[in-house]
Amino acid sequence: MLDRRTLIQAAIATAALGPRLAFAKADTDKRLLVVLLRGAADGLSWIPPYGDPSYAGLRGQLAIGAPGSTDGAHKIDGMFGLHPAFDWLAQRFAAGDALAVHAVASPYRERSHFDGQDALENGTATALGKRDGWLNRAIAPLGGALGNETAIAIGTTTPLLLRGNTRVANWAPSRLPGVDNDTLARLARLYESDEFLHARLAQAMESQAIAEDAGNMDGKRRRGNAQQQFRQTLGQAAKFLTAENGPRIAVVDSGGWDTHANQGAATGGLANRFRGLDAALAEFHKGMGDAWRDTAVLVMTEFGRTVRVNGTRGTDHGTAGAAVLVGGGVRGGRVIADWPGLAAGALYQDRDLYPSTDLRSLCKATLIEHLKIDAAHVDRRVFPDTTPIPVLEGLFA
Repeated sequence: MLDRRTLIQAAIATAALGPRLAFAKADTDKRLLVVLLRGAADGLSWIPPYGDPSYAGLRGQLAIGAPGSTDGAHKIDGMFGLHPAFDWLAQRFAAGDALAVHAVASPYRERSHFDGQDALENGTATALGKRDGWLNRAIAPLGGALGNETAIAIGTTTPLLLRGNTRVANWAPSRLPGVDNDTLARLARLYESDEFLHARLAQAMESQAIAEDAGNMDGKRRRGNAQQQFRQTLGQAAKFLTAENGPRIAVVDSGGWDTHANQGAATGGLANRFRGLDAALAEFHKGMGDAWRDTAVLVMTEFGRTVRVNGTRGTDHGTAGAAVLVGGGVRGGRVIADWPGLAAGALYQDRDLYPSTDLRSLCKATLIEHLKIDAAHVDRRVFPDTTPIPVLEGLFA
């Protein structure tokens, strides 16, 4: 028989370290998944501008061939394609519910991963510009009291994007031995009058059930490489976002996008990562079912990479890159770009794709047009001092 001290220890372990989720009762059926590609994913390989006359020469061995050529890109239009590793995403472009924004960047202009990610997530022009995330500020009107979290971070830590005064949930596969349901039930009865601990215990039981239903039995992640694990993670994200009274917004990290050496073109290291991302997004799409029509997925990275190849057959930290928006309500099948070109004199500091679109224009559109968050709140609180930066209109049906 468990004594009171053992029960307390189990309760603390379950609340602090075990799977955890607080279900929401959001006033919207719209869902949003944000995928952060950490390490600066190469937009010129992701969405290759094969129609730019300078592209193939500058990219050399890393250039992605034109549609119809051997290992060529999936065609989007006469200028832009999609890396050949993205079979599922190519289907979404063809179906009209995926789009890309190219030559896009946050206002940050240095090339530090840490600072670039900080600026991307805090929503200002500089690292440390704010100590909370723009998505946390955005969801403040949607709720956030204990037991009513609208957003969830899926991973071992909560990224800056979701940190702030608005309460959010966090879930990750447990690394501790599981606590049996009988013990959890007795703990719930013991702490029925404790608002915080009782809620956390209930969350542990709810999240455990969702994780098991997602194929993560006993809270243990299946064995496999990082790409397989990421696919499972997005499958679990779909379970959370489709749960009854569940969270409506999720954020997931994907690391390893820094390709200084042996980047590859249609095949190789980067192509393998693209293929893994494509499979993970396909898993999420499958898991969303009918809710896909109300779902948007925003995939973005802290900055792009250099146009020219470096001495180790890779690319270095750059400036502008690409972002992708996909979902059932997206007016896609296209690339949005105020394309600066890759000709001599057109590059930023003679090395990078010139940043012609502020990434916050895309983020604003996702919040205002998709989640229906008040535009004044977005300009005043979410992205302060950005009124002159226009919203990319017409992205959603």
